[in-house]
Amino acid sequence: MAGRYEYKVEEIREGMIGGKMSGDKLEKVLNSHAREGWQLRAITSVDVKGRIGPGSVEGLLVTFERPLI
Repeated sequence: MAGRYEYKVEEIREGMIGGKMSGDKLEKVLNSHAREGWQLRAITSVDVKGRIGPGSVEGLLVTFERPLI
């Protein structure tokens, strides 16, 4: 039987990644998921719909993968 995997996608909005702390925030997200056995698969830049109003903000979709046990 071929390896089976599960996936998790985390949405990070511009407000969370903007400015000087952007690298630190992303690093914390990656390390937090790595401790749970998740491996980074992809980072995709997207327009994320805001919670209020019709506009959107820039964001990232961070996709993780880990083997099913």
